[in-house]
Amino acid sequence: MYARKKINRTTTQRKKRIRARIKGDNMRPRLSVFRSNRFISAQVIDNSAQKTLCAISSKDIKEKASKSILAEKVGILLAEKMHKLHIEKVVFDRGAYRYHGIIKIFAEAVRKAGILF
Repeated sequence: MYARKKINRTTTQRKKRIRARIKGDNMRPRLSVFRSNRFISAQVIDNSAQKTLCAISSKDIKEKASKSILAEKVGILLAEKMHKLHIEKVVFDRGAYRYHGIIKIFAEAVRKAGILF
């Protein structure tokens, strides 16, 4: 029980430390990503207006594929949505996750689609 509390405390501290440095505004909104054991979801947030501009999840994709392929598809689809809203630059918020694995694949897919971090 104690180990689980310690893990929760360290992840929330890491998330707070990262969010303290990252702010999204109307010129460069914040691209926040969430990863679970099965799914990945992301949303573009304007912190100054406290509004979500667009969002997508791997639940929206009806194909069966590996998590890495789904992360890449989610990144490409989110970038297409951002292009429709004329968003070209964002601030990447990885949350409490390290920049590797699924998070890295997602971020590189968004970059390949033409969104600048």
